[in-house]
Amino acid sequence: MFDSVLIANRGEIACRIIRTARRMGLRSIAVFSEADRDAAHVALADQAVAIGPAPAAESYLAIERIIGAARASGATAVHPGYGFLSENAAFAEACAAAGLIFIGPPAAAIRAMGSKSAAKALMARAGVPLVPGYHGDDQDPVRLEAEAAVIGYPVLIKASAGGGGKGMRIVTAPADFAAFLALAKGEARAAFGDDHVLIEKYLTRPRHIEIQVFADRFGNVVSLFERDCSIQRRHQKIIEEAPAPLMSEAQRLTMGEAACAAARAIDYVGAGTVEFIAEGGEFHFMEMNTRLQVEHPVTEMITGLDLVEWQFRVAVGEALPLTQNEIERVGHAIEVRIYAEDPARDFAPSTGTLHHLRLPEPSRHVRIDSGVREGDAVSVHYDPMIAKLIAWDTDRDGAIRHLAQALAGFEIDGVRNNIGLLRRIVTEADFAVADLDTGFIARHEAALMAAAPQASAVVYAAAIDRWLRDLPVSGDPASPWNVRTAWRLNGEAFQDLMVEADGAACSVRVYPRSECAFGFDLEGHIHQANVTAVAPDRVRVMVGGEVVTVTVLRREDLIVVFAHGHRHAMRVIDPFAARGEAAAGGGRVVTTMPGRVMAIGVAPGDIVAAGDLLVTIEAMKVQFRMTAPGGGVVRQVLCSVGELVEDGAELVTIEAEERA
Repeated sequence: MFDSVLIANRGEIACRIIRTARRMGLRSIAVFSEADRDAAHVALADQAVAIGPAPAAESYLAIERIIGAARASGATAVHPGYGFLSENAAFAEACAAAGLIFIGPPAAAIRAMGSKSAAKALMARAGVPLVPGYHGDDQDPVRLEAEAAVIGYPVLIKASAGGGGKGMRIVTAPADFAAFLALAKGEARAAFGDDHVLIEKYLTRPRHIEIQVFADRFGNVVSLFERDCSIQRRHQKIIEEAPAPLMSEAQRLTMGEAACAAARAIDYVGAGTVEFIAEGGEFHFMEMNTRLQVEHPVTEMITGLDLVEWQFRVAVGEALPLTQNEIERVGHAIEVRIYAEDPARDFAPSTGTLHHLRLPEPSRHVRIDSGVREGDAVSVHYDPMIAKLIAWDTDRDGAIRHLAQALAGFEIDGVRNNIGLLRRIVTEADFAVADLDTGFIARHEAALMAAAPQASAVVYAAAIDRWLRDLPVSGDPASPWNVRTAWRLNGEAFQDLMVEADGAACSVRVYPRSECAFGFDLEGHIHQANVTAVAPDRVRVMVGGEVVTVTVLRREDLIVVFAHGHRHAMRVIDPFAARGEAAAGGGRVVTTMPGRVMAIGVAPGDIVAAGDLLVTIEAMKVQFRMTAPGGGVVRQVLCSVGELVEDGAELVTIEAEERA
């Protein structure tokens, strides 16, 4: 076994690999960009080496810098993690040339499966069923559009290199093909440096099933069973589970054998995932990911194996630790990906500082893989994942219960996130009976995108208590202003407040009783509250007969309360404070996310109609089209190509045309 390993990655997967290295007595070396100088993976590693500026192209994707860091640190092996250079054949070759052990498959295997088009041709020769489509080299847009017409709409445009949902677009009508092709190619260039795409028939109710395979240098190949990754947003998985529910043992065996055959066909070595699209009783090969997958923990939870340790052992020439017959499957595991994003705004990434981050306690049933800590920043430069939550039990129903309970234990403040969406998914009736497909979120959009529950009396009580405790008082103990009781000369003491709770304003009359007790009138209902501190940011609230322990935070004028698994933001409004003028309306086009301006489609003086493309923004390697909200004349273009813009930045102003 080698004695040290450099992890050519960041975030959650870097931390995950470091933990296995430490358990095995190996020295771990992290690399970091300028944006990650204080990141969690840097602090966790035994050693860390700077590799360049924040943009990934100048740091985590810069092969010569990674190799230089390995040489400088004395590393003997390199683990690429997933994403970045993990499926880059040139990187695998560069490691070998530098005398480093590359913890991944041979470069030839990466190349064989690195092109989705070439991989599909290989699978077709091997007799593996494929989705009807065009996988050729002719990338002339006219040819691609003609092939789409032959296949029949809807079709899927997919980047030939890479994965993770980047460079993918569903096209339902011929009129949209050219625009979506341009977007898919643009994303593919940005993410993988290759804008080659393929066109496939888009199946309407498919399930995404993948098989985890492992191979050694002695020709042994095993399947570590399957994962169902059907629940996705923007073609990227957010919930994965193993084993796949409602799959027969016969189909499991058939798909496992097909996946192992695919690995043997390219002399594969190491961990890999063969992905299939399944509908009805049929399945079709999609691609092979020649790396460890984000969702590998669910496989580890049902097999009891450490896949990173297996990667280490196979990389140094050891045989697979177990044969196919020795690999056992116990129970059911489900993983959810917690992202800094806003589901209500088409899952736009959310950047900012994690002012508060509290994770549920790990246990036999709950595992958490994270690469961030409280106080860390979620940057525009990288994937916005906060954590992965994995729940296990002896059956699927039990795993769902543990998952729902653990999701309620997350507390995140500082960035928008998808916790609420995930909680709704795992409590949805169709999820409970495993009625799954890749269109699950779109099909249940009304229920899944519903507004969060309104603040309860308990939430108001916790916020009012914090506001009362933070009231300034006189430093003179004899002063009548040295009290927080709202004392009045005649009549009962009370304080009228205007409170904004989760964006909605209402009036509250508060009747202070003692240091920790008060009454309050909320929309005509009188509540009696008693609040006791149990930790610096935790209080026990009793309202009527209900007793709940909640988290209460103060950030400037904002009071944030986490109760019943939900975040509520409250603010006491000063009625005498000056108010700014409201922003101008429909003629302003602003960003809905931070990102980089990739293209500008208009100039001052242009006449546009509703829906016309104005600006293309790239955020976390996904491209978004900013379109005209209505017809008019472009008066100003307030951005430039290549510029980094913040969330809410004004890009274009449009003035409505005057009609004669």
